[in-house]
This record gives sequence, C-alpha cells and structure tokens, in this order.
Amino acid sequence: GPGCSSVGYGATQEIGPFLVDNNNDGQGLKFNNFSWNKEANMLFLESPVGVGFSYSNTTSDYEQLGDDLTANDAYNFLHNWFLKFPSYRTKTFYIAGESYAGKYVPELAELIHDRNKDPSLYIDLKGILLGNPETSDAEDWMGLVDYAWSHAVISDETHKTIKKSCDFNSSDPWKNEDCDQAVDEHVQMVKQCKLPPNVHLKVHPKW
Repeated sequence: GPGCSSVGYGATQEIGPFLVDNNNDGQGLKFNNFSWNKEANMLFLESPVGVGFSYSNTTSDYEQLGDDLTANDAYNFLHNWFLKFPSYRTKTFYIAGESYAGKYVPELAELIHDRNKDPSLYIDLKGILLGNPETSDAEDWMGLVDYAWSHAVISDETHKTIKKSCDFNSSDPWKNEDCDQAVDEHVQMVKQCKLPPNVHLKVHPKW
C-alpha cells in the first residue's frame, strides 16, 4: 500500500530470502524457509516515490503523486532495468502486491500491455498476483457485510437494511440514518465475535 516499503516489509518480513529476526530484538537476519526466490527471481520496488528507500531530488514530484504517476514511474523503472539486465527480458514476468497494490498492480499491468505494442518495449507479462487487495471501497464494504451475514454474525434484518439503505459508492453513505445504524451494529457484532483482523479493517469513520 502507499507508504509501506516493499523492501522493509515484503522482502524482510514476508517473502524475501532473509527475514528480520524478531527473537533478537530485530538486530539480525535469519533465513526464510518459505522465500519465493526458491521458485523465481524477485525484484522489490519501492513505490510510489518517497516510500522506503526511494526518493526524488525534485520537490514537485511529491506534490504530483497519484495512481497514474505511480504506474508510469514503475513502468519507466522496469523498462530501464530490463535495458540494463537484458538477459531477464525474455523470462516470464509477474507483478505481485498487496493492500493498495490492488490498484497499483492492475494499472501497471495495463500500461505494460499497452506499451507491448512496441516490440522494443516488450515485457513478457504473464499475470498478476494480489494479496488482500484494496480494489473498490464499495465492493469491499459489501464483501464484509455479506461475509458477516453468511457466518451468522449479523441478523437477516441488519443485512437487508444495509443492502437496501447503504450506497457505498456515495461520497457520504453515512448520511442515511438507517444505513448508519445498521453498519454501526455490523461493526459492533464483528468486534464481539473477534473475527480475524482482516475481516474488520474497514472501520466506521465516526470511530
């Protein structure tokens, strides 16, 4: 996600060859027995600019941040990287990410697809991998509601009220009082049931 380091988190706490050793107060590294580099060559990209170890000498770059700029920066990096290491250019390529990468990864994939019309820029993109992705706030909310209902966390009545009165595509879905109260009940019931953390990441804004 934006602001989360691919090197500091993805590489050293999840899928890289070495992990920060938390048993040693984070002062050392240990081998990761489940590292993805056992199956593939991996390249971790700090994106957008300003995240992790990435930086720009142009102050205005930080004022223009957005999904389009991030996709173009990532593409330009990849293109230049493949020019510097041409032996990798013919290998199959996948893009992986989590959280807000649910937006970054598809946009970068689309850009690669479009630019591949020029043979000199061709990248052999075969697919994308997304973990717990942020894609659409509206779809995410309804997914949480349907999940809670299908697991008997909320009542049929609450589920129907949310379906009927909540417009999660709206800039302010909470202005509908019925929706606000029903979602309030949904969040409280999820907390009481102690569902896995990723089930209730979306917190009602008034809390």
